[in-house]
Amino acid sequence: MSKIVNLKATLIIIALAWIGPTGASENYIPSVSLENYWTTSGSPQLDASLAGTNEFDRGETVTLYVDLTNHGRIMGFKADKKAETKMEQALADRELDYERERTTALGITGTLRSDTGLIEVKSGDQVIEALRAGEKSRDPMKFTIKISSRAPAGEYPLYLQLTYDYQYNAEVDADELDPEIGLRGFQSSYWYQRANGTVTIPVTVKKEAYFEITEADAELRAGEKGGIIEVTYKNTGEETADDAIARLSVFKPFSSTDDQAYIGTLGPGEVRAVKFKIDVDSDATVKPYSINSEIKYTDLRGGTIISDSMKIPVNVDPAKRSYAMPIAVVLIVIAAGGASLYRRRRKEG
Repeated sequence: MSKIVNLKATLIIIALAWIGPTGASENYIPSVSLENYWTTSGSPQLDASLAGTNEFDRGETVTLYVDLTNHGRIMGFKADKKAETKMEQALADRELDYERERTTALGITGTLRSDTGLIEVKSGDQVIEALRAGEKSRDPMKFTIKISSRAPAGEYPLYLQLTYDYQYNAEVDADELDPEIGLRGFQSSYWYQRANGTVTIPVTVKKEAYFEITEADAELRAGEKGGIIEVTYKNTGEETADDAIARLSVFKPFSSTDDQAYIGTLGPGEVRAVKFKIDVDSDATVKPYSINSEIKYTDLRGGTIISDSMKIPVNVDPAKRSYAMPIAVVLIVIAAGGASLYRRRRKEG
């Protein structure tokens, strides 16, 4: 049964560093040292949720849609400087508004990692420009993964590494307070810090029947009719396949009126050998070939499933040498000699 995954994992800040100049915005580096009225505590808190099912079949290439939600909040304010004048009070109020932006995550970069070769992450970094506290990302991060056809059923953790910036501090100043227009010559500077965190996203490979060819006896000759190839299939999966039928997809120089073989019930770990009849064109090139085969079966839920294609190695050897013509020539020569001897004896008699 498919299950909906809702992952709630608050990011823990594991590194903090001043952001260097980028040339894109002077706000990332305070241009001047201004007045600081408040020290604020709190930060963004990013949660991740995987939309849809997290259960997939082995061998699939799928896209994961990851939503982010910011549950950050302000934990408190501490006054660093007492506002003693009206201008200082106006500046303190303005800075307080800016300090509330501390919980906004900026420039969020998501990188999905797998620690197993059985699941490969095919897509690169995903970016969300900004996410305010209490908001969910408008568009999900999209990551494409490829699950190995040999991945055993079970749960595999993937790791979503998130890096983002957030406002660490705001400072303000002004030249004067105008009673009518407010603060004249207002200035503000912002400090930003970087945070890193990791969210675990589990992906489940579903139980299913899975097949491989363990043995094939397929030696044919050019021009052969009704040649027999014998193929042994093994169920390497975790579930039983019922009413299994092996089918061939033949192509020139091959043809067949017997390209299906009934296997029946094949449980996990069981093997079954089946035979097919194949005709080979007389002008077939002598070389190795592969014929595709697949197994159609009924799973435990009653659904009809067709397996991945499996290649049967087939060798085409030269046609058998025919001795019919030489024998016929010998018989003709013998007959002619016998007739000549018979006529000679009649004349002598």
